[in-house]
Amino acid sequence: MSRYTPKVVTANRLREGDVVYQTADDRWTPHHQEAELIEDEAHAQMRLLHAAAQKLLIVGAYLADAKPGPNGPEPTHFREAFRTRGPSNYNHGKQADLSNV
Repeated sequence: MSRYTPKVVTANRLREGDVVYQTADDRWTPHHQEAELIEDEAHAQMRLLHAAAQKLLIVGAYLADAKPGPNGPEPTHFREAFRTRGPSNYNHGKQADLSNV
């Protein structure tokens, strides 16, 4: 029997293109640690289907590996960790809020 790796549902907000994560109460948040950590494969597939149906809000929904952390889910792969930091260029998205930029 294989062991299931926990997941979060992630996508991009349709209007702005920002990375977002699905919360347990069906909101989309830009903060990975607020995402619902899904530890059951069947539940993960249901949540992904629910997300994919929200075509007026998000695009490109998929399941990303995650692990429990002290403040909520944490990414386990470099790509997902990179996506939590916002766009790779400055002055928009999450990085616009940085005071030292």
